[in-house]
Amino acid sequence: MSALFLSQLTLSHFRSHKRAKLHLDGRPVAIYGPNGAGKTNILEAVSILSPGRGLRRASSEDMTRRPEALGWKVTANLTSLNQHHQVEAWSENGASRQTKIDGKAAAQIALGRIGRVLWLIPAMDRLWIEGAEGRRRFLDRATLSFEPMHADASLTYEKAMRERNRLLKDMVRDDHWYTALERQMAEAGAQIHRNRTETLDLLSNAQLAAQTAFPTALLSLTHSDPVCEAPDDPVALLAALARNRTRDMAAGRTLIGPHRADLGAIFAAKDVPAKDCSTGEQKALLISLILANARALADDFGAPPILLLDEVAAHLDATRRAALYAEISALGAQAFMTGTGPELFGELEAAAQYVHVTDENGVSKTAQI
Repeated sequence: MSALFLSQLTLSHFRSHKRAKLHLDGRPVAIYGPNGAGKTNILEAVSILSPGRGLRRASSEDMTRRPEALGWKVTANLTSLNQHHQVEAWSENGASRQTKIDGKAAAQIALGRIGRVLWLIPAMDRLWIEGAEGRRRFLDRATLSFEPMHADASLTYEKAMRERNRLLKDMVRDDHWYTALERQMAEAGAQIHRNRTETLDLLSNAQLAAQTAFPTALLSLTHSDPVCEAPDDPVALLAALARNRTRDMAAGRTLIGPHRADLGAIFAAKDVPAKDCSTGEQKALLISLILANARALADDFGAPPILLLDEVAAHLDATRRAALYAEISALGAQAFMTGTGPELFGELEAAAQYVHVTDENGVSKTAQI
């Protein structure tokens, strides 16, 4: 199988880093140092080398180093499927993020054609017990890893829905105002549903096909208000939107469609919904899904994705840590992992590269060990 990895990563005025340059060789990268030193900022820099808003969903302005606020730049040398690319992402004075691939301006979606990045961060630990929005975002991020065009369908749907919601709030009753918007929503919404269900199939198969120390999750896609019996059929979804218009007008918003979907998960071995599992079991289920996503992507894309695992070791006992590192090594993925000390990565030994991050008067400093 081909490899996908960063061989060089440079940060300029990004978050707490005035300048950082890492030379990498494809092995997992263990990044350690005290809390607040800037470890997660390195992972965020890698995350913006993929489509979307990055692992913090931050604005370009928020990523710039203070107090200079000059803008920021992230540059990487990427080896992907036996080809070499230079990728640049930057923002000037808080302006929208710009991207170049091999010296040519590129749309963000183009990043998904040359590489794939997955992440797991502490903010996701409450995924199973908080609102459906976070679970939809988690599922859509997985879906985007398989189908970069999923982003276009989502943007088309959301833009049309915002316009439809404005009409609903204004109590516009003329059908002609809704027809074109609902057609856009139906076509894009049906594609979103198909993409999501295909992703769930890929994740489920990848979990079942693997021998792993992490639990299997039985996954499902549900809707809080299933008015449409065939959400993958644009004709049926279009009819449902028109039929539901009066109820939507009373609510002042669209009440049916893929934006109302939810990701369900059951701990298979115990037949217990994820929301009712212990904190440790919920974390293990999340890791299981990330690993399943990575295995499925390795088959689909032709190389394992780059993994960003923030503070993952702190939530696992030594046995589970060893199991996680063994799976990463078996997969052949370049995983960027953070922790407060090198002892959290002891099971990796020479199988990893090590980066020590410290804070010196508000400036992050990196040293490769």
